[in-house]
Amino acid sequence: MKSLIRKAAVEPAEGTPSKVAPEDETLKELIEEVKAKIMIMGVGGAGSNTVTRLNALGIEDVVTVAANTDGQHLLESVADRKILLGRELCGGNGAGGDPKIGQEAAKESENELRELLEGTDILFLMAGLGGGTGTGGAPVIANLAREMGAVVVSIVTLPFSAEGRRKKEIAESGLEELSNSSDTIVVINNDRILEVASDLPLHQAFLVSDEVMARAVKGIVELVTKPGLINVDLADLRSVLERGGPAIIAFGESDGENRATEAVEDALGNPLLEADISGGTAAVVNISCGSDFSLHEMEQVVETVVGVLEPDANVIWGARIDEDLRGTVQVLLVITGVSSPYLPGIERAPKAAPAVETAKPIAIERSVRPTLRRRERGAARSPSGEDILGELGIEGL
Repeated sequence: MKSLIRKAAVEPAEGTPSKVAPEDETLKELIEEVKAKIMIMGVGGAGSNTVTRLNALGIEDVVTVAANTDGQHLLESVADRKILLGRELCGGNGAGGDPKIGQEAAKESENELRELLEGTDILFLMAGLGGGTGTGGAPVIANLAREMGAVVVSIVTLPFSAEGRRKKEIAESGLEELSNSSDTIVVINNDRILEVASDLPLHQAFLVSDEVMARAVKGIVELVTKPGLINVDLADLRSVLERGGPAIIAFGESDGENRATEAVEDALGNPLLEADISGGTAAVVNISCGSDFSLHEMEQVVETVVGVLEPDANVIWGARIDEDLRGTVQVLLVITGVSSPYLPGIERAPKAAPAVETAKPIAIERSVRPTLRRRERGAARSPSGEDILGELGIEGL
């Protein structure tokens, strides 16, 4: 047995032999026919900004769409497709901060939206709540997409307190409506950005907000569109996101001695995402690592996630090897069925069928703030604005 393990650990000098089977072409055609259609649509100014940033980061095998009532802003947005909502109603001049106008504008453009959404498997809706187009238009588009068979994941931001009470009230009303129109909804409170980086000017805080949303969606999409050592397929992702309810999306990274558990703790301690995950009913875990990452470490990642969720939570995990990450592990978590402070009236999703148990959960603190343990290891100070921008790779501000 030991000799077999030694041989498996050494890669063949000439690599895997190449052979062409007569069925290969047919398989390629079939794969192309059943290929997942994933769409990312930004609604309104903030949502369109996020789509622009997403394209700057680079993303493949998806369709990006900017939808807005403001023709000038739409012209400046970067996306595969663009749709001017409410051409007759708004005339390209925007919704004037009125969500009712945004709602009617989206309804007016239903035929164009249907054409764009045709055949979509998963729709990611990005919007900043508190204005007219995103707040009023996003629920209309979400309803339409679900009617057409798509799973709808809405990722939205709440306005900064500095933007005033009116925007807050509009955002809260829009959030309730959008939560009823979406399968899964992730809420990011912009005020939390200022709490962790209080020295940031407001305009830079908006850029960080865009970056957080863009990177979150990019990470989820690449679970399906990029091949991995252990793949997460479309059916896996749909099983977690469909009727998932309130959710969180979080990233973690570590190159420390206990990098596996530290990376998960880093993700779960993300101060920008506020939710009680202890009752989470389903999760997708994606591990990106170098070839030096061991099977035992992978097990630690999954065990740590399983340990903080419902005992019978449906946990699906995948892994991708990236030699640039040698010595480091990155973890992406999508956890649904959580309790969100912004959606107190939304019940957690029904419990999923018990997953196949791959490992016994380890005993860890059932805490949603593992950040405290990280701070004990030396990260005592709060990150500055420059720290936050640097970690996100935002330059030239």
